[in-house]
Amino acid sequence: MKKISKFQTHLPQVSVIIISSVLLTLFLCLTNCTHKGGLTTTEGAKMGFINSQTIDGTIKALIDKYGEQNRFRIEKGVKQTANLWQERDGSQNEFQDFCLKNFIAKEDELDKLFNRLQTNFESIRGNLTKLNLELNRPLALDMGETMPIDQEFGAYDPFAHLTDDFFDNKIAFNILLNFPFYSLDEKSKLGPNWTRKQWAYARMGDMYNSRVPASVSQGISKAQSEADLYISEYNIFMGNLVDNNNKTLFPKDLKLITHWGLRDELKSQYANPTGLENQKMIYEVMKRIITQEIPQQVINKNEYQWNPYTNKIIKDGKEVTFSPEPNTRYQHFLNNFKAVQAVDVYSPNYPNYIKRTFEQDYEIPQEKVEQMFIKFISSPVVKEVAQLISKRLKRKLEPFDIWYDGFKSRGSIPQEQLDKATMAKYPNVETVQKDLPNILVKMGFTKEKADFIASKVQVDPSRGAGHAAGAEMRTDKSHLRTRVGINGMDYKGYNIAVHEFGHNTEQTINMQDVDYYMLSGVPNTAFTEAWAFVFQKRDLEILGIKENNPDKDYLLTLDDFWMAYEIMGVSLVDMDVWKWLYQNPDATPEQLKKQVILIAKDIWNKYYADVFGIDNQLILAIYSHMIDYPLYLSAYPIGHLVQFQMEQYMQGKNIGTEMQRMLVQGRLLPDIWMQGAVGKPLSIEPMITAAEEALKHIYQVRN
Repeated sequence: MKKISKFQTHLPQVSVIIISSVLLTLFLCLTNCTHKGGLTTTEGAKMGFINSQTIDGTIKALIDKYGEQNRFRIEKGVKQTANLWQERDGSQNEFQDFCLKNFIAKEDELDKLFNRLQTNFESIRGNLTKLNLELNRPLALDMGETMPIDQEFGAYDPFAHLTDDFFDNKIAFNILLNFPFYSLDEKSKLGPNWTRKQWAYARMGDMYNSRVPASVSQGISKAQSEADLYISEYNIFMGNLVDNNNKTLFPKDLKLITHWGLRDELKSQYANPTGLENQKMIYEVMKRIITQEIPQQVINKNEYQWNPYTNKIIKDGKEVTFSPEPNTRYQHFLNNFKAVQAVDVYSPNYPNYIKRTFEQDYEIPQEKVEQMFIKFISSPVVKEVAQLISKRLKRKLEPFDIWYDGFKSRGSIPQEQLDKATMAKYPNVETVQKDLPNILVKMGFTKEKADFIASKVQVDPSRGAGHAAGAEMRTDKSHLRTRVGINGMDYKGYNIAVHEFGHNTEQTINMQDVDYYMLSGVPNTAFTEAWAFVFQKRDLEILGIKENNPDKDYLLTLDDFWMAYEIMGVSLVDMDVWKWLYQNPDATPEQLKKQVILIAKDIWNKYYADVFGIDNQLILAIYSHMIDYPLYLSAYPIGHLVQFQMEQYMQGKNIGTEMQRMLVQGRLLPDIWMQGAVGKPLSIEPMITAAEEALKHIYQVRN
């Protein structure tokens, strides 16, 4: 889903660019550490050129000069500077001279340096991010047909050489010397007692913990840009699908992007009394995509009819020979793996992409995340919720019922009715823009604050499903990119837009209201997802459709639980595939495809087969994020857990007020942020306990 160099991510509903929410961590991946002209792997291994005698002598000289009270900072600073100093940066003596000349001991002088750095980084990040968005406009926005040159500009990364320059001119070394880098374990132990300024200093220290060549960063940008374009243009013309009786089930002009559009259409069919056959057909399409048996001729083309059950294509009433997609899906997956794997040798603190994602970006160890998810989806409550769903559907569960949508109010409202309402309200992009302040007021913001936030958000027509792009400087705007059809915005587009506007609101508050620029943002992308879920959950209320069901809150709890159950399994597949790739780095696309399917079936058989009564299903591998945004999927289940705890805390309170209070904490560790926000650390228990209580209530009402 994402190009790291474009700060691009994807949401469960849509592809997303989340810049301010990953303010520091993604900047690190790009600006950390490159060297002019690029380094080979052999050259990368030469980092740490400074010998131990020089390091010890420099530390002693600085302690003699500034006293024992500065020992901690001196030792940290000298060692981390030496760790990334290369021979071409200067001799042993030049290294020592640099440290003696540039170490700052006085607190007021250090504060001046910090303020100058964060002011300049806001300007640099803000303007380069703005440039990135501008260069990607033809790819991201509905501006007509793209040109080959657009892809070249889209793959270009303005950040790629930034740290080359900053190591060459020694700005990076100034930061390394004066602002200690703390490991995740150190932050966890020390962070609860840090002041706001100490946290901001620590985030400055996070900036240069590796030294990645510009050519490697540019390679990541290219691979992810190409994968993102592949996904953005992966549409299925639903009106061209036929069943075994040669019958079409979908409107002629319905075009759905995978996987988001397909999944959301499947979910919408729960409100259709005859929607089961539609859902089964969509499921067949998904399976053909995963196995790459899908005909190349039906991807983003409407020239042929396609029977996904028999996998035959027809034109003018005659069957036509076709070529299946040639494992393109898995080639892009491998391209991204190779691109980010190239960083490993230059990243001593996080020596593989799995560690960089979880320990640097999420700041939660991968093992802990995996254990949480397994414990959750192994809960006996899962089977009880599944049994309730089966009773509500009055049939046995199908594999695609992992996306059961009947607990929500919209699950009982026909899609046509919802589309009619949204198309009337939002006939074009301009009407969406105009309504942003009203949405915020309905979310509990004051009129003044709503107008201010809305003034910092620009609505654009999206080529893909939609995304949110945050600003990186206070003078810039966030972008809400959403699909609006020629007849207006349909309900799927509206639902996505509300989700994205949740991101924009979080991005704007964090950029405008957090006290230190280096702390702006949220702990990790899961937290911006949580706020997007908060908005999205209220889409019907915002639309003016009231829900009078007295069991509403209990049903929504079950909906949250079921969504978490589904996406945790998807995330486990993603993690296991990445572990396998690191064990098999020379895998071919065909080998990767077989392993993805094998892992998806294995996770299904362990945690879903007994619940659904059917084994060996591969549906957990359909998510597009696996292809164009490496290892992002864990953000969603973490986001659901965060959202649930926030929702519990905000019951009876003003959401706008609470959102502002929680977000001004900025980018702390997840558990520390949660403690400040809701008084408890991140946990799976609140959602499991609430689901148990909801089940008891529902069955008591029935009896």
